Amino acid sequence: MVDEHPDEEAPIFAIAVAAELAGMHPQTLRQYDRLGLVVPGRSQGGSRRYSLRHVKQLREVGSLSAEGMSLPAISRLIELENEARGLRRRVAELEQRLQEELARRSRVFAAGATGSVVTLRHGTRARRATEVVLWRPLPSADAESDD
Repeated sequence: MVDEHPDEEAPIFAIAVAAELAGMHPQTLRQYDRLGLVVPGRSQGGSRRYSLRHVKQLREVGSLSAEGMSLPAISRLIELENEARGLRRRVAELEQRLQEELARRSRVFAAGATGSVVTLRHGTRARRATEVVLWRPLPSADAESDD
């Protein structure tokens, strides 16, 4: 099955391809990297590799710069966006853990046929036993010695 939603974080584009996709000169991408605006990943050989998210950031930086925003202001904006993305990811992770914990804790217990404690899934009922149990006390040691 083909993944219709590629990983936006995967560093797959060489600098020439990323520059073309962003509508910029490769030298501009190098400058943005030096300034810390858009910092690509690196291949094992040290070549810059850009992801789809990097290309989006490059386009955004170009647009903001064309509107007159300073590069330090753009840098701060990107820093805040990255922080917000990390926080959203962390919130999603914590929400997932909370759901798992709630599912784990919302168990129902019942007595099994042998008297043991049985865990039931939420919304299920325990099978009722139809046997009749007769309980008789064991004869005491005193009663046996009177015979």
